[in-house]
Amino acid sequence: MASLDSVLSCIDLNLDRSLDRLFDLLRIPSISTDPRYAEDCRKAADFLAGDLAAIGFEASVRDTPGHPMVLARHEGPAGAPHVLFYGHYDVQPVDPLELWTSDPFDPVIREDANGRKRIVARGAADDKGQLMTFVEACRAYKAETGSLPCGVTILFEGEEESGSPSLLPFLEAHRAELKADAALVCDTNMWDRDTPAISTGLRGLVGEEVVVKAANRDLHSGYYGGAAANPIRILSKIIADLHDADGRVTLPGFYDGVDEVPDDVKAQWNALNFSESDFLGEVGLSVPAGETGRSVLEQTWSRPTAEVNGMIGGYTGAGFKTVIAAEAKAKISFRLVFRQDPAAIRKAFRQFVEDRLPADCTAEFHPHGGSPAIQLPFDSPWIAAASEALSQEWPNKAAMIGMGGSIPIAGEFKNQLGMETLLVGFGNGDDAIHSPNEKYEMSSFHRGQRSWARILDRLGRGV
Repeated sequence: MASLDSVLSCIDLNLDRSLDRLFDLLRIPSISTDPRYAEDCRKAADFLAGDLAAIGFEASVRDTPGHPMVLARHEGPAGAPHVLFYGHYDVQPVDPLELWTSDPFDPVIREDANGRKRIVARGAADDKGQLMTFVEACRAYKAETGSLPCGVTILFEGEEESGSPSLLPFLEAHRAELKADAALVCDTNMWDRDTPAISTGLRGLVGEEVVVKAANRDLHSGYYGGAAANPIRILSKIIADLHDADGRVTLPGFYDGVDEVPDDVKAQWNALNFSESDFLGEVGLSVPAGETGRSVLEQTWSRPTAEVNGMIGGYTGAGFKTVIAAEAKAKISFRLVFRQDPAAIRKAFRQFVEDRLPADCTAEFHPHGGSPAIQLPFDSPWIAAASEALSQEWPNKAAMIGMGGSIPIAGEFKNQLGMETLLVGFGNGDDAIHSPNEKYEMSSFHRGQRSWARILDRLGRGV
């Protein structure tokens, strides 16, 4: 414990220096989606590789067809676990620039109305501030003890904000170098400012576009109305059939692999004092619209969904045009949980549509990505170890939460490398990631470093 105490003191005493290093990284406009910033993306990769090398990692910048990866490794004590830490150094574009209150690549510290200090810059929370909390924890460990409590491999990519086209080929090509006992991902939030969170599950995703076609051209609704098949009406009915009166998805086999959340976990969720009315009220709603009898947290964390993300067909311009459209399109996304199979869901949806097509109609399908859900066992020793460490740092015990969104990298760590992923981050829900005036709380940056030091210490003692 004495060595951990000295590491935590080192973090406290060197907070200003760690902030300087973060600011240096934040000043690099590493926007991955814009080719004009390709050199800046490489500059950010070089910065991180050099910084990791300076604290004793074997670090290198690895070229890809897109932006480079940073890969670094540090051995740990014999018999200790080895973990793979993932983050991304690329950032979103800053538009609309006029809504920023300062230069997005000239980081500043501001105080909010409650006197809390916050770091304002593009990438402050997503993901440069988050990844640097881990780097700084490693730096403090090396400074105080000369080593790390467990083996660590670090992977920083530069294309997360532009779809990660190079990531899967990189994982496949460097499988041996990346293999570890577990992966750590920091691109997540706390439950609230005083309550850290471990995300035990991420919903998977299946995206599908369907095009229903009938006549060979748009038709006059006076001449052909009543006699001609109307793709908009047909597709609308098919979509309406996707749910029953209780909000359950009607695809055959859709709930295969969907488990019930254990009662003790539900009890913990209920203890989070989550306000369904506040959650919905913020967006102008009041009544949960998902499966009957399920709480909002269940609906968003542990239940699968089918949502229509867009529909188009016929005349949608100004004024009025009386046509029967030749085709209608819809974009559908399915969020998956537990052990649902993305391929099986896609196949079931396509068959569901085909079975409901009347004469003279055809359907085309266009896939838009698919990834399985990630679900750590609720009794995972990795969760238990991280929870113990986090609860020693923050005022409240770590919350075990689900996540409604999807982080495909976690699925690839499981599929390609056979590793479970522990998702621990220190962002807040109001950090305005991807938006003007993105910020990262100073408390998140400081206590995030201390939290990772505690987690590394705890993992080093075995799980």
